[in-house]
Amino acid sequence: MDKQKSNFRWVIFTSVLFTYLIMSSQRTAPGLITDQLMIDFSVTAATVGLVTSIQFFVYTGLQIPMGILGDRYGPNFLLILGATLTGIGTIIYSFGTHELVLFFARILTGIGDATIWVNMVLILSLWFNKKEFTRLIGFAGMTGSLGFLLATVPFSVLIVLLGWRGAFLLAGILLCLLSIFLYFVLVKKSQQSLIAAPTIQREKTSVILRRILSDRQAWALFFCHFGIVGGYIGFIGSWAVPYVMDVYGMTRIVASQLIMISLIGALIGAPLIGWISSCLETIKRPYIIFHLTVLLCWSIFLLFKEHPPFYLLIILFFTIGFGFGSNSLTFAIVRQSFPIKETGIVTGFANTGGFLSAVLLPSIFGYLLDYFQTTSGSISGGYYYGFLIPVIFSIFGLMGVIFIEEKRQNAQQRTSENGIPL
Repeated sequence: MDKQKSNFRWVIFTSVLFTYLIMSSQRTAPGLITDQLMIDFSVTAATVGLVTSIQFFVYTGLQIPMGILGDRYGPNFLLILGATLTGIGTIIYSFGTHELVLFFARILTGIGDATIWVNMVLILSLWFNKKEFTRLIGFAGMTGSLGFLLATVPFSVLIVLLGWRGAFLLAGILLCLLSIFLYFVLVKKSQQSLIAAPTIQREKTSVILRRILSDRQAWALFFCHFGIVGGYIGFIGSWAVPYVMDVYGMTRIVASQLIMISLIGALIGAPLIGWISSCLETIKRPYIIFHLTVLLCWSIFLLFKEHPPFYLLIILFFTIGFGFGSNSLTFAIVRQSFPIKETGIVTGFANTGGFLSAVLLPSIFGYLLDYFQTTSGSISGGYYYGFLIPVIFSIFGLMGVIFIEEKRQNAQQRTSENGIPL
């Protein structure tokens, strides 16, 4: 039976996305217990920050290697291994007795987390045709935002009920159980239900890597993802709450509610933008519109000298989140432009761009705030110049999406060497 016509593909879709939901929640869940860790382990905020952020560094650094491994050995095994490692890392985190144990646990969790997106894109590419993929990849992006949402109030309630160790232990056990379930779904059941696909002739990894790194389309995808992801994750996830508290004098609770507004925008935007793109049967044009929209939003912060009216601030936060939802279109273009045997490495390369900007922006933003605090005694000017960073990043993103070549006709003609359609 053809994979892309089998009803079993919806079981695959649901199983993989639920795993992604739980894994993505563990990216930010440790941020809920920062103060508790400082007390329990008698460490500084800088130490806890390093423990919390190391997962993102590991995740970013492993995107291209995971893409290579996914293309070479298939996504199923790597996704199962990733869920297992994330589960084990989370369990070790719950039993941690020293900051070095926590550090090791987050590295292990980062390695596992690095497998999820690249291999999920590969799995969906194999089981769904191009039009379905463009629509469904938006739901995959929404699932990641739901994971961040899960790591707010719901996980906080779990921490109150079970303590932070009990909550993380439960999450780790759930991930290990999901890895066993994925083995039966992705390996056992799919092999029983479907005729095995013919073996794809593989080129040397070095040859593929050189070709991708010299491909204009791959670099365009790298930069368009760089521009759309960094501002949202880097600023909204790190500096938005302090910004609202410092500039508007709001409480932490009110500032956190603004983050929820941005998150709601991302939840709505991801599936809706994917659906719009699928209906229009074009990816590039809507992607350009949303890149322009996000660039305009960041520019408004500069126009109002980092202090737009509060009602406008709410609109900006929602719109930035909504525009961030369009980032899944990057991978729809990957699916459309490259043969299936190269989808993993190109996905990893593009995703590296997105999370590189998400790692760079908080660091540069923090440096500017420290500089203005030291030289002028006021942090306000630091926020103004800090907003130049997402503006510049967004310009890179817009240039990237403009240089994308939408190969709707060519993509239908290009097939892999053994005749497997893209």
